[in-house]
Amino acid sequence: MGAFSHEITIIGSLKKTLLKNRIMKYKRFLITSALPYANGPVHIGHLAGVYVPSDIYVRYLRQLGKDVKFICGSDEHGVPITIKAKNEGITPQDVVDRYHVMNKESFNKFGISFDIYSRTSNKVHHETASEFFTELYNKGEFTEQTSEQYYDEERKQFLADRYIKGTCPKCSYDEAYGDQCEQCGTSLSPMELINPYSTISGNKPIKKETTHWYLPLDKYEPTLRKWILEDHKEWKPNVYGQCKSWLDDGLRPRAVTRDLDWGVPVPVKGGEGKVLYVWFDAPIGYISATKELTPDWEKYWKDKETKLVHFIGKDNIVFHCIIFPAMLNKADGYILPDNVPANEFLNLEGNKISTSRNWAVWLHEYLEEFPGKEDVLRYTLTANMPETKDNDFSWADFQARNNNELVAIFGNFVNRALVLTQKYYGGKVPQPGEYTQFDKETIEIYQTARQKVEHALEHYKFREALREAMNLARLGNKYLADTEPWKVVKTDEERTKTIMYISLQISAALTSLLEPFIPFSATKLAKMLNTDVKWQEIGNMDLLQPGHQINKPELLFEKIEDTQVEAQRKKLQDTKKANEVAAKELPEAKEEITFDDFLKMDIRVGTILEAEKVAKTKKLLKMKVDTGIDQRTVVSGIAEFFEPEKIVGQQVSILINLAPRKIRGIESQGMILMAENPDGTLRFIQPGEQTVNGSTIN
Repeated sequence: MGAFSHEITIIGSLKKTLLKNRIMKYKRFLITSALPYANGPVHIGHLAGVYVPSDIYVRYLRQLGKDVKFICGSDEHGVPITIKAKNEGITPQDVVDRYHVMNKESFNKFGISFDIYSRTSNKVHHETASEFFTELYNKGEFTEQTSEQYYDEERKQFLADRYIKGTCPKCSYDEAYGDQCEQCGTSLSPMELINPYSTISGNKPIKKETTHWYLPLDKYEPTLRKWILEDHKEWKPNVYGQCKSWLDDGLRPRAVTRDLDWGVPVPVKGGEGKVLYVWFDAPIGYISATKELTPDWEKYWKDKETKLVHFIGKDNIVFHCIIFPAMLNKADGYILPDNVPANEFLNLEGNKISTSRNWAVWLHEYLEEFPGKEDVLRYTLTANMPETKDNDFSWADFQARNNNELVAIFGNFVNRALVLTQKYYGGKVPQPGEYTQFDKETIEIYQTARQKVEHALEHYKFREALREAMNLARLGNKYLADTEPWKVVKTDEERTKTIMYISLQISAALTSLLEPFIPFSATKLAKMLNTDVKWQEIGNMDLLQPGHQINKPELLFEKIEDTQVEAQRKKLQDTKKANEVAAKELPEAKEEITFDDFLKMDIRVGTILEAEKVAKTKKLLKMKVDTGIDQRTVVSGIAEFFEPEKIVGQQVSILINLAPRKIRGIESQGMILMAENPDGTLRFIQPGEQTVNGSTIN
């Protein structure tokens, strides 16, 4: 083991040197996270894809003492917001105000440590986006194109992609949007839809000419090809591969304006009634937020000694790797991103997360239902982070990660170390004696932990970084289990002091090493140890000096019980059932009848006087009903949905001139009218208020 550890130490030293050279290259760091749409709450897919990895990276940089700005905010323009506002009968501003506050508070409670969480409806953003557009416009970077687009004559407005639906030309799904079919996932243009219609009025739109400004990406293709495919081969394979695919397919001009009334108004002549396209407007939000944060914003956007990193999901790769860099390159003096470490998607219990189907774990709900367990979700999402392929979140794994790793390994180790220190030495760090060979081998492994975590973080491998950090907790847990100080203390007090001293140094190191991943727990442990360990100190054997007083230990983590997990599973099952009901098609209308046919039916209000199940059947109920003109027996197949004793006294609608019919030997003298829900459940059709029995229903 000693030779192997020595080899690790050499490799670790080499990595440390390489890391130092990379880090020292930059004076400052600008880290951005994709701006979430302010049309709904944040869910675990957003967290695993963007916000947890970016927060880990920023916390790491801060521990290194770097000048770093962490930028994010709400993307408050775009059609999804106007659609939500229309559906709810409120204004787009009402929508963004609601979700901006909700998401900002949720991020803060979850420990996502933005330096600023701004919004694109702010005045500074409108000014910045307008200035950016005007600069490129004055430089002649845009081209003007006139084309036909769909127009709603009744509402007198051009229709954005999401305001148009029709039949998908690929899979024949008849609810496809103008930009994408959600059934087969195909990207579409509105003109490709079959039988298109306006989602605003329901009418068939006409084609009408309109003029817009375009960013001529085809002109920039040679520059972008060299910058990405030659200069950034170190980018993640999923990012590099998607960019190469776009470039190989040939870039085409892309509109930067559209005909809408919600967004940043186009600030030049001819732009009346138009706004900046949200894909052009939103990334400028990083710049405007930095302006809002500091008057020195240009140092972070225009100084080549700044490292710019965009954290995004894979659906935003083209915008942050091709389009936004093209915009920055043509503006005055902006730096380009050094890396864009996009993650893939996170699924939930084997199914794709869907906001429209409510198939998600929403952050604000999690914070309410699992108070004090922010780190458990952070830990689970990091351990399952979809870095190179789509991954899955399950409540079973969430529970196992907490109980088997955070509680049983990390929590168990530090609790033992602190409790035994309190018990044996009154909470004071003991003076170590001579190290055994086993101690030295343990210390050697401990001293390589930081370099391994650093190497992983520098390469945006957050799952690996967490695994290496937790390996130190595993090392400490195993060390205590193997040395058994609770037994040794009975025969060798000096040896026990050494064991506890080493265990406490590892515990102290974990307060810093795990802080980027589980900051709340790391801070709690640091308070218990009464220490503030710097990142560069991790690996030292004097983090806690002999005689240092620690505070009273508390449990870092608690087990998550089966009942908690079952409650979450039930919530998802209820959602699944509701989605199935919503997707179920209603039966088609029956054959047409005449008015005279309808008049033949004598439907009255009646009251159920008696009810009982028909013997040896599951579905039949026998009821006595007061119809106002008589009392009669009715047999109905509704026993699965109603308890006999609970329906006595209820008023119902009964068809009284239906020919009698024997059912299981009982003569049924009428039919009670029922409404069948899409899920198959039945309800009585009843008058809204108490009505005289025998009243006719026309």
